[in-house]
Amino acid sequence: MWVLIHFERDGGVAGWRVFWVPQDALRGGVRRQALAGWADLAAREDEAGVRAGDPIFLSPEYRVDPLLSLYGRSKRFREYTTETRRNYATDIGLFLTFLSVRGRVWTAASERDVEDYEHWRRFAERNPARVGGSKWDRELAAFASLYRWAVNNRHVRRSPLAMKQVVGREGAVLTVPAARAKDARPSNVHWLTPRTWRRWIEVGLRGHSRDGVPEHGWVGRLEDRNVAFVRLLVTSGLRRAEGGSLLTFEVPARQVEGARYYRGKVAAEVTRSKKARTFYVAADAVGEIEAYVESSRAWAVRRAQKKGRYDRLPGRRVVVEVTRGRKPTVRWRDEAGVTGERGLDDLTVRERMTLFAEGPRGLEPLWLWLNEQGLPFQVHSWEGCSPPRTGAASGCCPRRTGWASIRIRCSLRTRRRTRRGTRSRCSCWWC
Repeated sequence: MWVLIHFERDGGVAGWRVFWVPQDALRGGVRRQALAGWADLAAREDEAGVRAGDPIFLSPEYRVDPLLSLYGRSKRFREYTTETRRNYATDIGLFLTFLSVRGRVWTAASERDVEDYEHWRRFAERNPARVGGSKWDRELAAFASLYRWAVNNRHVRRSPLAMKQVVGREGAVLTVPAARAKDARPSNVHWLTPRTWRRWIEVGLRGHSRDGVPEHGWVGRLEDRNVAFVRLLVTSGLRRAEGGSLLTFEVPARQVEGARYYRGKVAAEVTRSKKARTFYVAADAVGEIEAYVESSRAWAVRRAQKKGRYDRLPGRRVVVEVTRGRKPTVRWRDEAGVTGERGLDDLTVRERMTLFAEGPRGLEPLWLWLNEQGLPFQVHSWEGCSPPRTGAASGCCPRRTGWASIRIRCSLRTRRRTRRGTRSRCSCWWC
């Protein structure tokens, strides 16, 4: 469960928090001794229409806002991608905290409140974490979505956001917030030379010093996974959510003839456009993935099997067949022995994480990227990894290096090769 917490300077929790309804398989795990009388929580949520992945907004007084819960269960909010829902909930939570400091509720917010919030977020010198124009525009989009829903359902009389009409790129008239930033930039792309890129890999992910030798105290138990993931995204042009949702049999296999690039297919449900497409990945990236699968991943799986983690995992599905053809179908058997099937393109990220296969030593997850416990590594966890410290397990993303004294954060524009030619797209997963 992901939580947003606002901390005061004295360390106390003073803001709104956002909780997420866990997966259906985990909703029954309520601690009965701590929540007497709530053993049927999952049934109550089903009756109220609550689904896995819905947000729950909790006030500083530990009260759940029922209107915000309705918004989280609305068709509009549920149709957003997982990343958009998480971003919008974060932005709304921060705005709610700002209003609560003023003693106001969001249904009574005024245009002046929005203007003051923009000043605090973007221009106030006392704010050590001011945001730029692009980030502010995203926050406005989150507020506009919330208040548009509230006005349409008559929960508020009018939105505190002033709106204006503009002409879009294709000539259509669009209604957008009038407070959109004039200095917003859609992207901030920095190009890296191949040499600098290799240095970034060695220093940021492998724990090497500027001289090319491992730093003292570096313990990189996950570095092969992290390097394989980065090389996959950079050479293929896949987005973080796309590359992070791959199953083991979706990774192209290297051939004897040794091609420079190999062709794969990303399923429709995990893409932003909801359309399946072909991708091409460099041979050395495929080699990195194969090395990871045969080394640290196999080690994590074996440890999880010995401890019986997979046998106790609720909601697991054991795949018995994956058909071939233009539209592959995945067939499985659940815990109760009931068989089911679904098109590979239609499997959601959550469903993919429940797929297992019978291996020589027991169940093995089909989800490619695993954590050290041998369990599926969630897509958004790539974004939230912390820099590693000396003497601790390696983190998942760039760290503070000895040769640069700064946190390396880059946006790479890589080439994704298609049958129609070559086009460029940003594939930076760490920014």
